[in-house]
Amino acid sequence: MSDSQLLKTPCYDLHLEAGAKMVPFAGYDMPVQYTLGVKKEHLHTREAAGLFDVSHMGQLKLHGENAAKALESLVPVDIIDLPVGKQRYALFTNEQGGLQDDLMVSNFGDHLFVVVNAACKAQDIAHLQQHIGDQVEIEVMESRALLALQGPQAAKVLERLVPESADMVFMDSRVLSFDGVDVIVGRAGYTGEDGFEISIPAEHADRLTRKLLVESEVEWIGLGARDSLRLESGLCLYGHDIDPTTTPVEASLLWAISKIRRTDGERAGGFPGADIILDQIATKGVARKRVGMLGLGKAPVREGAKLFNSDDEEIGVVTSGTAGPTRGAPVAMGYVATEYAVLGTEVFADVRGKKLPMRIEKMPFVEQRYYRG
Repeated sequence: MSDSQLLKTPCYDLHLEAGAKMVPFAGYDMPVQYTLGVKKEHLHTREAAGLFDVSHMGQLKLHGENAAKALESLVPVDIIDLPVGKQRYALFTNEQGGLQDDLMVSNFGDHLFVVVNAACKAQDIAHLQQHIGDQVEIEVMESRALLALQGPQAAKVLERLVPESADMVFMDSRVLSFDGVDVIVGRAGYTGEDGFEISIPAEHADRLTRKLLVESEVEWIGLGARDSLRLESGLCLYGHDIDPTTTPVEASLLWAISKIRRTDGERAGGFPGADIILDQIATKGVARKRVGMLGLGKAPVREGAKLFNSDDEEIGVVTSGTAGPTRGAPVAMGYVATEYAVLGTEVFADVRGKKLPMRIEKMPFVEQRYYRG
């Protein structure tokens, strides 16, 4: 795709003003870093408040009295009992039990608000249309920006501008007024820090974003630091750590499968690939598992590096890896044969012919600091 064909978010001009280095990402021209640089942006988010433009994500509304029941037929998650004003992490599964995408679902009473990954937007909308399009009205919210304000100072900053956000806790979702404009605010994010995601009508995005940037605690943060922050926090990146060939059990995402949808639950199964996934839960019968790995040297290990045991036998692969600025050591996640998925096990990553030692480590690598009240 040529630069002229890349889509631009409503905040595009602001990124250029801020001196961003722009790169193609999921069909958009996106900021990978600003003048601070990736490491300082990462540390700033952990210490103050980082602002991320995530307007490339897909934003949808599902309308209809059976919207929750319909969506629940496509995910191994309890949507029917999701309280109004709350959001939940969900997974689209396929008939083989693989992961088609991960998404966030909020219940606003008369509709569900759904945010899907940028690279999967078109296929997710088609998936919804094909399977539940006769039961719900799917509204694709084309003309909106999505901002993520993340970090320990995020709540203080947003309260100044949107006072009603003050009493929100992790996974709350509300429509609030920001300088006279209705915005959708969720207290969540993708950094492991406290923070918010704010959906703004495109025509107001520039003005409202500038109001956030004026606050002394706030700096723009690019895709580079977004990646290192989420990896330190043990959060999967779709298309890398999870994909259509990976089941939730292999991906160590059992926490995301609601009890009510499991074998003994009131609404067991009924989602694509349920038989395979529920059998894997019951038998623990998977050949590989997603694990966290801490580098024992200084060199970061990148995606695609093959993993070996002490006998030089290949046992897995790295799916994400970075320097880990907050942890102060290289961090990675990937898949290893199940017998090696034991905390403390030493494995070796092949980096340009050198075998670098790594230790299977509990994730997250850095403590998550979500605000639960």
